[in-house]
Amino acid sequence: MAKFKIQPHFRLQEWIAVEKGYFKDEGLEYDWHHMVTPQDLSGHDTANKYGAFQTFEDGRKADVSCACHWTVNVAAASGHGKLYADCYSVSPCAIWVPATSDIKKPEDLAGVPVSVGFQSGSHYSAIQALEQFMPLKDIKLDFASGLLYKRLGHLIDGEIAAASLFSSAYYLAEQLGFRKICETTFMMAQMIDGDPDPEDINKYFKALRRAQADLDLRPELYTKYYKVDMPERFHDVMDVRRWGPGERIVFEPYSRQIFEDSYDWIAEHDIFEGKDMGVKDYDKAIVSLVAAE
Repeated sequence: MAKFKIQPHFRLQEWIAVEKGYFKDEGLEYDWHHMVTPQDLSGHDTANKYGAFQTFEDGRKADVSCACHWTVNVAAASGHGKLYADCYSVSPCAIWVPATSDIKKPEDLAGVPVSVGFQSGSHYSAIQALEQFMPLKDIKLDFASGLLYKRLGHLIDGEIAAASLFSSAYYLAEQLGFRKICETTFMMAQMIDGDPDPEDINKYFKALRRAQADLDLRPELYTKYYKVDMPERFHDVMDVRRWGPGERIVFEPYSRQIFEDSYDWIAEHDIFEGKDMGVKDYDKAIVSLVAAE
């Protein structure tokens, strides 16, 4: 039988489940297909708008993977997998500027390019956060440095004015004294690809539920795993003892209402620039194991 293929996503829970033997306890036979990193995508012209949605279009090599819920929503509606509807997660995210910047408040970002990932969590969440403070026409997003650690590096090197950063990149910007202008925390969703055994899916999420409890209780024991994803250029300046737990898995349903409201918001903001977003059909886009238990 083929092993269950897992693609971690800049978070700690999978690494905790490995360390504590939770996957083994559940009897899950698995392989890692590591999350795409800036190094892996070095051949892509990010100025040509390549982001999380495009990785689903290209086909992720995993039975289960993760991305912002907006992208998973549309990818599932477009037939690029099934959104796992029995949980979601929440990631810290914010727009950051250098400490010496004249930008002090969200309104100061009007007309200023904010570096985000194209059709990735930072793209959607930056708009949702900033449209409270300015007309949509004044929100300027920059996709040229869109990959998470690439834009972090450009911010540190003084090459861009502002960047949206989440998870480990968020914590490093905070540690290094960058100024948080606007919190843009957002939801993640899990994507199930192909036709994996439902029992394997169940085992995977049971292990993650146990790992989440460990992370809630003693986060300082596990922040060491942020280094697994982060490029080596940042390792010497990272002090993960000062960082928080990052993305938190919430074992509540990604409901029909959430799915439909999010789909409508994406369409209203023309984030897919008039392109086909698939069919807004919750029942066809999701997979749930709750009813089968």
